[in-house]
Amino acid sequence: MSLESVQADLAARAPDLAVIVTEDSTATVQLAAEVHGVEPGQIAKTLCIKVKDEEFLLVTRGDARLDNQKSKTAFGGRPRMLGAEDVLRLTSHQVGGVCPFGLPAPLKIYLDTSLKIYDVVIPAGGSTHSSVRLTVERLAELCGSNWVDAAQLPE
Repeated sequence: MSLESVQADLAARAPDLAVIVTEDSTATVQLAAEVHGVEPGQIAKTLCIKVKDEEFLLVTRGDARLDNQKSKTAFGGRPRMLGAEDVLRLTSHQVGGVCPFGLPAPLKIYLDTSLKIYDVVIPAGGSTHSSVRLTVERLAELCGSNWVDAAQLPE
């Protein structure tokens, strides 16, 4: 019921935003970019990370990669990506639909500064066929405005 949790969360906190449900899959950055007619960087991918004993989310641009050295500096330790089971436990979203909305419990969310190049970004919406289009400023407002520099941009 992940899509429904995102819809309920946005209805409560951001009623002006709608979850876009598509027939075509948006489960990968490339697929989502094609469906929405944007460049891959505008797809805001949500990574589930663990550093030491802390689990949290990092939202970064779709074409960026997690940079180990920058992440160590930003988070105070070596980052480890969580597996699919832990992602589901932490977010209630299946891989391919993970987003920072509709979470089952409060969770620290970081936003990578790589997103700031865009006015509008499109994170997933809780399922492999849903997304949310919003401004970077609105994303920051809804996610707590915790900015870090933890990603490596494509060359």
